[in-house]
Amino acid sequence: MNKSLLAAAVALCMGTTSVAAQDWTLDAEASRLAFGSVKNSYIGEVHTFEGLSGTVSRDGEVAIEVSLADVSTNIDIRNERMGEHVFDGTPSATLSGIIDMDALKSMRPGQSSIIEMDATLSFLGQDIDVFTELFVIRTSPRSVMVTTNDMIMLTTEDLGIDAGIDTLQSLANLDSITRVTPVTLRFVFER
Repeated sequence: MNKSLLAAAVALCMGTTSVAAQDWTLDAEASRLAFGSVKNSYIGEVHTFEGLSGTVSRDGEVAIEVSLADVSTNIDIRNERMGEHVFDGTPSATLSGIIDMDALKSMRPGQSSIIEMDATLSFLGQDIDVFTELFVIRTSPRSVMVTTNDMIMLTTEDLGIDAGIDTLQSLANLDSITRVTPVTLRFVFER
């Protein structure tokens, strides 16, 4: 869910001069946005968002949309409850930022780099500043892959979803649900 990661991925996709003249599009099939949770202190689970789309413009403007309705927790009733109680029926969240395309023009297939990224996550009516390091690799002249260099740690308080998590905990009759979640991403962009 981190905008910084998304922006970095887009930036790396635009590695050569010919690449910089074109927009890049997120390959949703090859991309993944995952987050973790721990319930009852010992049960760790991995969840994903299946609906991803986005672009990076020739000017370095990154725009990624995450479909909150497409959360996948591996339990159907929990998917529904997340949409209703945590996301309040909000259809999507967006990551945005600006990438310095000039810094990436010399990247050739097989080359990689670690970049720092500032981004904004627009989530449930609020804008959350996110900073992260991204690992970018140019996989071909027409594609780039961006991943988190480390996990991004987001708190339910920063995201404004504490009340929704309280509701989930009560509905599932759990002793606890962690209030900090690790987020990882793998974004593949093609021009």
